[in-house]
Amino acid sequence: MHKGEQTRQAILARAAQVFSLSGYAGTSMDTLTRATGLTKGGIYNHFGSKEALAVEAFDFSSNLVRARFKELLRNRQEAIERLMAVLSIFQSLLEEPLLQGGCPLLNTAIEADDTNPVLRERAQKASADWRKFITRTVQSGIERQEIKPESDAEEVASVLIATLEGAIMLSKLHADMRYMDQAIQHLTRYLHSLQLT
Repeated sequence: MHKGEQTRQAILARAAQVFSLSGYAGTSMDTLTRATGLTKGGIYNHFGSKEALAVEAFDFSSNLVRARFKELLRNRQEAIERLMAVLSIFQSLLEEPLLQGGCPLLNTAIEADDTNPVLRERAQKASADWRKFITRTVQSGIERQEIKPESDAEEVASVLIATLEGAIMLSKLHADMRYMDQAIQHLTRYLHSLQLT
């Protein structure tokens, strides 16, 4: 990796942390220059605008989550095991955060509005990717006779994502992991109730 690309990656790593903590609207270019140790011109040399940096920082954060999730999926072949990995990744975002601000999808989704449509689109895609993974896993589990045939894959995806993101929000708001622990216990029972015995 050449020096320019190393600098670019360092900017992304620091910017991702800043955006995670302060949000897109709450992050000024002055904050980014302090975090990166570069001038505005130095940042703009690698990214055309704050908006472009925010989008790439979101992608950087999402890639960190994907890499951890891929590791959690290793050696999990059965559908319920793979769905349990979804619970594990969301729980890990609180217990062992990749960024201090928590879940990049939740943070971006809360703030996403018409001021940065590209960033909003990225958050929508990340959410859609989670939905696709869950629905495909449930459908595959039904086909392999691991999950009850009457299970609604779209419903399972909605229940998992909404419950886990809500648990992250409540746990962070109240600085209390009890909300995530309760959500994990409930979703574990829910997933096992889908299992074909």
